[in-house]
Amino acid sequence: MTEHSALYVYALLPHRQGAADGVTGLDGRPLRLIGVPGTGVAALVHDAAPAPFQGGDEQVRRWVAEQSRAVTTVWERVGGLLPMTFNVLVAADTESGRSAEQCLGDWIREERDDITGRLEALAGRCELRVEITLDRAAVTGGDPADSTPADDGDGRSPGMRRLLAKQREQRARATAGEIADALHAGIRRRLLAVADDLVDRAFNQRTDDETGVLSAALLVRHEDIDAVGAVLSDAQAGRPELRIRFLGPWPPYSFADTRREEYAEHV
Repeated sequence: MTEHSALYVYALLPHRQGAADGVTGLDGRPLRLIGVPGTGVAALVHDAAPAPFQGGDEQVRRWVAEQSRAVTTVWERVGGLLPMTFNVLVAADTESGRSAEQCLGDWIREERDDITGRLEALAGRCELRVEITLDRAAVTGGDPADSTPADDGDGRSPGMRRLLAKQREQRARATAGEIADALHAGIRRRLLAVADDLVDRAFNQRTDDETGVLSAALLVRHEDIDAVGAVLSDAQAGRPELRIRFLGPWPPYSFADTRREEYAEHV
């Protein structure tokens, strides 16, 4: 295949003339829209070789950040889109002689109803990410009767002191875990009252002294962002030992239907 016989796909979106003007993607590549007649849908792409972008961790992080900036810029212009993950490529079909653009267009036509339905569902909405943890030291307090003396005057061996310290840590984790479990359902319910949807996520900012309560992506109408903030503020006021991280708004990466990527070739 030739150097530019594939398309790197950033997103699917309602076809809006000029939505990609001046927008650049990975390594400053200029982006363009490919509209598919009869569907009202366009793909945000750049021409590419039929091979994934590969590099060291720092370089991949830079590419992911560039892709995110490009998608966010276009998302803010059109009000809704289906973002792709990193390294989604559609290659030409050498057997049928179809170009990458023809292959992509054929797939969009086949999936038009599903794609347009998802675009309508996500219009005017954004993704927020919330991580809530408990500070274990603040929860368990530091019971003086349960502390270990700093010197050896208690007659305990170093091994015994290590065992007691481990037991205290286990009790602290268990106590914090019980509290976190009790808080989880209530906070989740209150968030769902102001969000359209919620997807659980792995914790990625939790430290060793924290116990996880809830980590989630929220699908929220732009006008309800403040309502999410109010729920989190109320939770913090009721439990000062909570640590809350609230990020966004972003394009709805966690809520875009993954079926849109089944045709794309990760080559």
